[in-house]
Amino acid sequence: MSSAPHMRISLDKLVFFGYHGLYAEEKKLGNTYIIDVLIDFTPKQSSINHLEQTIDYVQVYALIKKWMAIPTPLLETLVGNMADDILNTEVLAEKVMVKITKQHLPIAEFEGTASVLIEKSRG
Repeated sequence: MSSAPHMRISLDKLVFFGYHGLYAEEKKLGNTYIIDVLIDFTPKQSSINHLEQTIDYVQVYALIKKWMAIPTPLLETLVGNMADDILNTEVLAEKVMVKITKQHLPIAEFEGTASVLIEKSRG
């Protein structure tokens, strides 16, 4: 009898528009954000046939969407809240990684993006 394999669910390059940031310009104009989420888990059985046996990525997307609608001064706070919420609602989740990338920074002559990434484990 084989043991259940370790699995990872990922949601990649989710695009949201939001009003996160410390500066008045960010709060007024908003910004585009790209979010990546990885969730590690070990199924209780080797064959997954029902949604209850895995991570519900539709629910995870709904959690991310909920947090992106709440203006938050720091992305560090936002990724932490998202990771905690995923671990609290997805009982099979063992480890979560959430990365938010801000597409346009309010810095003169800055070209590129800025990201914040968090990894949290259960327990």
